[in-house]
Amino acid sequence: MNDKQQDTIDFGYQQVAKADKQKLVANVFQSVAQKYDLMNDLMSFGIHRLWKRYTIDCSGVRSGMRVLDIAGGTGDLTEQFSRRVGPTGEVVLADINAAMLEVGRDKLRNRGIVGNVRYVQANAEELPFADDSFDIITIAFGLRNVTDKQKALESMFRVLKPGGRLLVLEFSKPQPPLLSQAYDFYSFNVLPKMGQLVAGDADSYQYLAESIRMHPDQDTLKGMMEQAGYAEVSYHNLTGGIVAMHRGYKF
Repeated sequence: MNDKQQDTIDFGYQQVAKADKQKLVANVFQSVAQKYDLMNDLMSFGIHRLWKRYTIDCSGVRSGMRVLDIAGGTGDLTEQFSRRVGPTGEVVLADINAAMLEVGRDKLRNRGIVGNVRYVQANAEELPFADDSFDIITIAFGLRNVTDKQKALESMFRVLKPGGRLLVLEFSKPQPPLLSQAYDFYSFNVLPKMGQLVAGDADSYQYLAESIRMHPDQDTLKGMMEQAGYAEVSYHNLTGGIVAMHRGYKF
């Protein structure tokens, strides 16, 4: 690999300087933050709520635990974790994007989620927390936007307590060929138009479709988690592999 290849990375189907990707991704989420929840419901026909509920159910969360919700955005997972860890636990909603963090904080406070939730603007590659801090770490639909995914997985491993678990919920590779074809048509022909109509931004949803295709497939991500140190790594395909939930432990 030459130096030019080493200094660039994918931003959707484009190759951009590694130093620029974080800002480009930030611009995407700055643009869509106010319509993010509405678009999630429309794009997934509401199924994203079932995917997130499955992740919560697989987390093993209990009263008194400390949970880190990375790329927590508008707080869907944080809200459920907050209710389950109770007053003796804590949930940290971390997001690199200030606009998303603000929308999430306002939404959760309006729903009465206060007291056991902390909001932190943080880069997943360099988490500002002490070693062995959290019982559970989740990152839902955020890993594909990270510049250095391996570094982020290692950073999460560092702040996870021994015996703790990481759950990665992310778009992945549909398994049935016919589903894959239909999903491609929907992603590249419908999503950008929906983004333009609802959020006034077709380009961000074009990026969304492209970023999903550039994200590692199920087995590749499993290998990356194992390389970062996680044990007993497994994944479960949801909706035919359109989404996969990966789980790994720190022993």
